[in-house]
Amino acid sequence: MKTFLTRSILGIFFGSFLAIVTIVAVSYFGDKDMLDAALLSKNALGTVFCGWFFAVTPLIFENEKLTLPVQTTMHFLSVTVLYFIVAFVIGWIPFTVEGFIGMLGIFIVFYAIIWLAFYMYFRKQAAKLNEELRGL
Repeated sequence: MKTFLTRSILGIFFGSFLAIVTIVAVSYFGDKDMLDAALLSKNALGTVFCGWFFAVTPLIFENEKLTLPVQTTMHFLSVTVLYFIVAFVIGWIPFTVEGFIGMLGIFIVFYAIIWLAFYMYFRKQAAKLNEELRGL
């Protein structure tokens, strides 16, 4: 429970940080003198929620009763469903078949790259630990 709360707080803070960075970027680079408060709030809440669930859902990988393919499938499905619900409700993705398929393709590519990076990192860490254990 402590890990869940810690990751929740970190995810919310990271989502908030991304929302602020986005607001500043839109204000500065978009030459906007005024921002729509309702639109701003909706996008900021969506970003905070995404930060939260992207920080909390990796807890699935800490369940040692599940195999890596099951963990990955559960994580992928939960993150994908949550992200696309938020993205469609807020309007980040047009609610069309083309919009969904295009964004799903991009999402899968980024998911695969990030998953492989973490897999390689933890595989290397395990190899280091095993080498240290052999040296004892």
